[in-house]
Amino acid sequence: MCGISRKVVIGITIGDPGGAGPELALKALQKCDYAIAKYILIGSYKVLLKAQEITGAKNLELYKISDLSKAPEEPYKVGVYDIDNVDLNQLVYGKPSHIGGKASYEYIVKAVEFAMKGLIDAVVTMPISKESLNMAGYKYPGHTELLAELTGTKDVRMMLVAKHLRVVHVTTHVALRKVPDLITKERVLKTIELTHEYLREYFNISDPKIAIAGLNPHAGESGLFGDEEIREITPAIEDAKRKGINALGPFPPDTVFYRAYYNREFDAVIAMYHDQGHIPLKMIGFMEGVNITLGLPIIRTSPDHGTVWGKAGKGTADETASLEAIKLAVQLAYNKIRKKYF
Repeated sequence: MCGISRKVVIGITIGDPGGAGPELALKALQKCDYAIAKYILIGSYKVLLKAQEITGAKNLELYKISDLSKAPEEPYKVGVYDIDNVDLNQLVYGKPSHIGGKASYEYIVKAVEFAMKGLIDAVVTMPISKESLNMAGYKYPGHTELLAELTGTKDVRMMLVAKHLRVVHVTTHVALRKVPDLITKERVLKTIELTHEYLREYFNISDPKIAIAGLNPHAGESGLFGDEEIREITPAIEDAKRKGINALGPFPPDTVFYRAYYNREFDAVIAMYHDQGHIPLKMIGFMEGVNITLGLPIIRTSPDHGTVWGKAGKGTADETASLEAIKLAVQLAYNKIRKKYF
């Protein structure tokens, strides 16, 4: 990458301190590119020092900062915006807690504040626990809903990325029996629009080809196996086409992901529900999947896995997805800045 006059600034929240997030962040930062970006960790400095001891990430130098502009830019020197909200004597690794929920919530709030003020170019969030959040009194299903509220955003969608496969979901964390009622023309169309805008704005794809999966087997087989494709999905695709979007389908769900990944026919696939999109993506990139939140006024990426309770505090959790999330945040931030000034 070249062509902008400064390094992009990536803010990384450390996630639930009782999970593997702090360790994953440090392990990933040992492998990051410091020539084009500088990295600021947002979380407890004490927790990170403990994670550094656990992981053996001694080649990183952590600097406590209170002014983001003072964050170091040299390779393997990382600024830590210290939110001192964890008592290490009470911290228990490997299980949800009130302490973890409160701390991880406060890290996210601060990172969003920095991003909304333009002090950082992108936010990378290490994993949090929905149970910890709820134990601390924050009733959110996860990062996505919290980020939407903090930024005042009405419509957001989850995009998953692994290798060159990109999948965006019309619905996510909802019981399967409720999904058909949520597959409306308006919701499908908004998902297509957000995907189109994001691919153009951040991935620099001028005319993205977007495939839309059907809800039912064989995409309904002309109404034989369900009529959601006829009533809701196809009208949404037609409306998208009238708006100049290269939307295609609906395609049978059991073939469209193969065509997108192996034949590279599409730049993204719209999935109708959580497992329809997650299963194929995790089959081809389980250890490297990245979650992007579409629709926010800020860039946000995250490793597409949970807190890794079983390996928390041991330094053995695999950092591949965390590294990919950071690398993708750098790419998206760079593309945004370059488009703004060039």
